[in-house]
Amino acid sequence: MIEMTTSAKRESAPQLAQHASQSRSVKLLVVSMLYEPDFVGIAAVASDLCAGLAKRGHDVTVYTTYPYYPEWERKSNDNPWRIRQEESEGVKIWRHGLFIPAHPSKLLPRIVHELSFPLSLTRSMFRRQQFDVVMAFCPLLGSLAFATLRKMVRGKPLWVNIQDMPAEAGRATGINRSKTFHFLGSTVQRTLFRKAEIWSTISPEMVSQLETVKSKRNHLYLCPNWLTRSLANRVAQLPSKVGRHPRRPLELLYSGTIGKKQSLVQFCQALHATDLDFRFRIRGDGSEASSVRNWVANSGDARFDIGGLLPEQEFVQAVHDADWFVITEMHRAGASFLPSKLMPCVSAGTPVLAIADHDGPLGCEMAASKIGVCVEWKDLENLSVELMKFSAAPGQFTALQENCLQHAQAYDRDLAIERVERILLAHSQPNGKQHNVDI
Repeated sequence: MIEMTTSAKRESAPQLAQHASQSRSVKLLVVSMLYEPDFVGIAAVASDLCAGLAKRGHDVTVYTTYPYYPEWERKSNDNPWRIRQEESEGVKIWRHGLFIPAHPSKLLPRIVHELSFPLSLTRSMFRRQQFDVVMAFCPLLGSLAFATLRKMVRGKPLWVNIQDMPAEAGRATGINRSKTFHFLGSTVQRTLFRKAEIWSTISPEMVSQLETVKSKRNHLYLCPNWLTRSLANRVAQLPSKVGRHPRRPLELLYSGTIGKKQSLVQFCQALHATDLDFRFRIRGDGSEASSVRNWVANSGDARFDIGGLLPEQEFVQAVHDADWFVITEMHRAGASFLPSKLMPCVSAGTPVLAIADHDGPLGCEMAASKIGVCVEWKDLENLSVELMKFSAAPGQFTALQENCLQHAQAYDRDLAIERVERILLAHSQPNGKQHNVDI
């Protein structure tokens, strides 16, 4: 049995490179509802992983859909129900249509959205393609449902890459308020998870949660996300900002998905009530973006500035220019995931202002790495005091910047992808045997 715990050792880059040089090619199918050119959420990680594995000589195929996220609008003129094949960076991509709801924050439209993806994917079952391993990205259960069906027909090892826990996230954000429906959703989630031999997730807190529901046949790995190659290259071109003091007004930046999970309107209301001298730039889109835009427009507060998602180069520059990068998580919504937007800001040396539960994955990460300030929702009245402490003590702010750069080393791309590669190799042995692997 292959096992991985949070206390397992991590190998150095030369050791992992040696393993990679001795590897054989694996035929991998990745099922992900989000993929490039979408770049928010799991789209960036899934796309970069597939490109990285293809560059290492593996035969990678992706089943995905047409771009639509986080705007929840079609970004392509293609017939949404036609299967389109393309290739990018050595990865074969098959795009399938799906239903895009006009109101994605409501339960019934989201259910139809989720179910339409595996139904559309079933057309691919007739292509008789053979793979050594199938990896399904979750929190979208539709991807896992199709991958499970395919496993029942073809019998190949299944890997569920758990970026978030969909049943828990749906309940925490209010999309699913019914206790009965949550119970049914949790049951379906657990059943589908257990069909997969391989589980991976992105934070120690999520590992602890999954340990309570896994069976003996499930192999659980901690595989943190990483800073994608293109972002890392752009960040590397920036000058160091270590030692740059907080400015007046304070430059705050939020950039990324704007949904129920972020509770961004509530944070804006609390920030609006302070006399803090700040400029808050909000750049994003999503199911709740219109609510934030309406609040900013109606508030009459010139300290707030909202716009759409930034192109990658502008995004990296905005992160570098900010004094604080804001990450907000609804109370208890952060109990099952670690936001990917954490990685670019720490890599640029920008301290994090997290509005989150102290005992969630983000809160624990903040406490352990000292990369910024974490304030719980119930303590927002102290926000101005917390931020002004660092404006009054530039040396302490510089320490946060240094801690960010040090913590960014945990998001090394090569080590992360090679870790995934080793798990793939161990679970795709031609003779059906599995080798022990330390990650």
